[in-house]
Amino acid sequence: MADTTDKKELYVGVDLGGTKILAGVFDHQHKCLAKSKISTKADRGPGAVIDRIARCVKDAVDECDLQMKQIRAIGIGAPGSVDPEEGKVVFTGNLGWDNVPLKKELEKLLSVPVHIENDCNICILGIYELELHEKPRHVVGLFLGTGIGGGLILNGKLFSGFNHTAGEVGHMILEVGGPKCTCGNQGCFEALASRSAIFRRIQQAVKNGQKTILTDMLGSDLEDLRSGDLLKAIKKGDKFVERVIEEAAEYTGIAVGNIINLINPEVVVLGGGVIEALEDEMMAIIVETAKDYAMTGTAKGIDIIASKLGDNAGIVGASVLAKKMSRKE
Repeated sequence: MADTTDKKELYVGVDLGGTKILAGVFDHQHKCLAKSKISTKADRGPGAVIDRIARCVKDAVDECDLQMKQIRAIGIGAPGSVDPEEGKVVFTGNLGWDNVPLKKELEKLLSVPVHIENDCNICILGIYELELHEKPRHVVGLFLGTGIGGGLILNGKLFSGFNHTAGEVGHMILEVGGPKCTCGNQGCFEALASRSAIFRRIQQAVKNGQKTILTDMLGSDLEDLRSGDLLKAIKKGDKFVERVIEEAAEYTGIAVGNIINLINPEVVVLGGGVIEALEDEMMAIIVETAKDYAMTGTAKGIDIIASKLGDNAGIVGASVLAKKMSRKE
């Protein structure tokens, strides 16, 4: 690390997920200097998870041969409903948290300013600055992972809505009376096209006697199924898995068409683990379906693209948040 590096230039971005915590140290141009990853252990409760976040941050900083006092600010993306002004995670089913003062508790442990946001808002911030170079005025992000979330950039700024919950695209109803969603409703986008929904559908079909290459690869219970396994099965000619992924892509295309009709953004960007693993199998179907469902003329000139940031979108976006908030202080 060069001697010219000082506190004003260094930020830490944290992606807090239900299964893993990822932290990265970034310079003022959002170049990643080092990363650290540990499991979340959500079942141990909020206090233990916050201790683990602090440990992950310290590990990433130590990887750069730096000290915490050289870090200007930390940004963190958390799942669920987040109140950035209060610095609280209001509710997240992924972690089982209810009104957890994440900002205050982390600042006690790390003695560095902490800024928090919803994880999908964080992802769209990172994509907007690093991939789109802040050029489009209106952007919508859709992130297909364990669940489905979204983020909105309107008039060049993150839009979080009246109750800080704008962008919950995963809970648009796409099929009345459809599969039950974790939110309690039926037929949500998330219950039809998320990784969890795709896996559940495949596992249920196998129980009902459906033949698939996946059982040869992983055993009949498909316990260790991953998004990458779906791609391997399709490449080996598994028509059943290909059909399941095509249907998930069609539902995603319907959601994108609805978003185009409602918001009419310049760019719709798709990300998350499902898109990262299956971009070539899904994107053409998503784009074609979206154009079919968008009202005539509304989709003209709109780009529907896949993000290239992949798993790093969360930590990059969190570093963008840390830098932006530091400049306001």
